[in-house]
Amino acid sequence: MRVLFMCTANSCRSILCEALFNHLAPAGFEAVSSGSIPKGQVLPRSLSTLEQAGISAAGLSSKGNDAFENSPPDVVITVCDKAAGEACPVYFGPAMKSHWGLQDPSDVVGDEAQVDAAFHATLAHIASRCRAFFALPFDRLDRDQLKHELDRIGTQ
Repeated sequence: MRVLFMCTANSCRSILCEALFNHLAPAGFEAVSSGSIPKGQVLPRSLSTLEQAGISAAGLSSKGNDAFENSPPDVVITVCDKAAGEACPVYFGPAMKSHWGLQDPSDVVGDEAQVDAAFHATLAHIASRCRAFFALPFDRLDRDQLKHELDRIGTQ
């Protein structure tokens, strides 16, 4: 199963999701990420946060949806934070869609320790959701049930 994590810039939250999902993923699962308006580079703080957590950042890059035209995802998960008034990007295609809103840690204003704590808290939130995802009984869920479970995970 191929999962696409999307946000606007594809430089922070969707990148953290892609890397952590792939770090935890059992065989047969793969994550990629994209942005509706890709920034063109990954935030250095995102990369250092992954490095500190022992998660590979190899191959991560900020890109748009056109990168997946020849290999579309099975599931698209948007991670923008609707509470912050962000407009979530739209993915056109047959993939199942869900929303796992995350506050943007790059928006945190404070000293180094506060910003670092925000990035690590976001990574922990993503880890919790990914573990819940991998615990799903995929072989027993039909499409509607899977959609319901994905949406439920997004509220945790």
